Amino acid sequence: MPKLLKNYPILTICLLVAVMLLPNLDAIQVSIMEARNFITAREMVLNDNWLLTTMNEEPRYQKPPFPTWLTAFSGLVFGVDSVFGMRLPAVLLVMVVGIFMYKLSRSILKSRSHALINALIVVTSFYVIGIIIEAPWDIFAHGFMLVAIYHLHKLFNAKGMVWKHTLIAGIFIGFSLLSKGPVSFYALLLPFLLAYGFTLSYKNPKAKVFSFFSVLVIALVVGGWWYVYVRLNDPTTFNAITEKETGNWTSYNVRPFYYYWSFFTQSGLWTIPAVISLLYPYLKSRVSHFKAYKFSLLWTILAVVLLSIIPEKKSRYLMPVLIPLAFNIGFYIEYLIRRFKDLKDKRETLPVYFNFGLIATIGVAFPVVFYVLFKNDIQHHWLAFYIASLVLVSLGGLILQQLIKKNIKQVFLLSVLFFSAVFIVGLPLIGLFKNDNFRSVASLKSDNDKRGITLHALNYVAPETIWQYGDMMPQIHFSENAYQFPSTPKFGILTNRISPEELTLIKATYNVKEIGTYDLNQAKEGSKQYNDRLTNTFYILTKK
Repeated sequence: MPKLLKNYPILTICLLVAVMLLPNLDAIQVSIMEARNFITAREMVLNDNWLLTTMNEEPRYQKPPFPTWLTAFSGLVFGVDSVFGMRLPAVLLVMVVGIFMYKLSRSILKSRSHALINALIVVTSFYVIGIIIEAPWDIFAHGFMLVAIYHLHKLFNAKGMVWKHTLIAGIFIGFSLLSKGPVSFYALLLPFLLAYGFTLSYKNPKAKVFSFFSVLVIALVVGGWWYVYVRLNDPTTFNAITEKETGNWTSYNVRPFYYYWSFFTQSGLWTIPAVISLLYPYLKSRVSHFKAYKFSLLWTILAVVLLSIIPEKKSRYLMPVLIPLAFNIGFYIEYLIRRFKDLKDKRETLPVYFNFGLIATIGVAFPVVFYVLFKNDIQHHWLAFYIASLVLVSLGGLILQQLIKKNIKQVFLLSVLFFSAVFIVGLPLIGLFKNDNFRSVASLKSDNDKRGITLHALNYVAPETIWQYGDMMPQIHFSENAYQFPSTPKFGILTNRISPEELTLIKATYNVKEIGTYDLNQAKEGSKQYNDRLTNTFYILTKK
């Protein structure tokens, strides 16, 4: 590795993540999961709902509040409507994952360069980055758990009871529980403990029984007090939400056992190396640390198996598997860096040429392919297109050059830079795909303030819409065969759908004026990404 990387590995990891993600952090539209969490964070600040958390003024106890607190604090600094500010804590947790992958790897492998390889792989694995947009609270749960795992490893190898590692491990397991319940305990910690026991083994465990017990107690206290508080202060709502959430594990989004068997594709750039790293008969005699390789392989496989047992399955639930998988991929990359120049067998060299050659080809071919596909939409984005083309073609060419020279160390580092560059120079091109009918709802609040009316949600309004509106949008409920409208004689309603029968019922009491439609879809109508639930019609109702 270059001296700069070797001498300052943690700084390197942090700078890579920062340069990759921060410049265009608000470029991608807020997702439905983000919107729910951001609304809750905003209401913490605006309504002082720090413990009995709400979303659009209604109880939201489905997700524990620790990541929401961190996001709310960031909102206090950058503004509660700042997408950059709300996303920043999740980016910091990607850094945490990279740092503690490095620290854990270095402690086990006794090699700074190999540890840095593992860390660079994990922070450039596709779904580690994707999860901060799709389901941002997951990165908190698994990031905190990785910190705990590192300190548990140090505790397992200590000669006696080490209170520093005991305390930190317990606190961060608690933080994980307070971020997403027991998910990371089951998907990341449990397979780690099993794999560690089978391969690296615990040193003098009997002398540390009290430390292990202390870790558990600290974790339960730190991670469990909020659940107890909500259970005591709002038992009816809490029990209803808990029953629904636990019922989902066995009845919602049920998939077959083998649903996760393509888990390695979630690593994106590292898919082919991931597959090869899982080939135990091939790699076992080639790795530099056999016991550690068995550990990472078993940790990965056990995590997939444990997740596969649960009937409810979603692709994003695989994100924690990418942590041990990155450790595992690192063995294969480190082997290639050591031995690729000496390899003669085409069965070994062809996958390497194909994987990195494909990355290079994508970079070199980018300008032509992109222009052919989007030449009708590119006229207002020439500068972004030129910059992206220059950067990606240059990196693609350098990867090809170093691949021909069989310099896999440089090929690996350039591939990491290529992945980062896609975010840096590629995200500004998102504007090409913007829906011509896009109309933000952000100005509607100030418009209604001028009108002197409040806005309410009727039937369904997407969380993304409520987030963009910038304030609460109280739900109008239907009970006893009638809508429970506000008492004011004039108010606004926003709705995604309203039937002619419902409109007739409302017109019996109110004069209804349709003002306009707001379409939050940034994707163009007719594309697969276009979603009807992001369109809403605004009406003003005046009592007759």
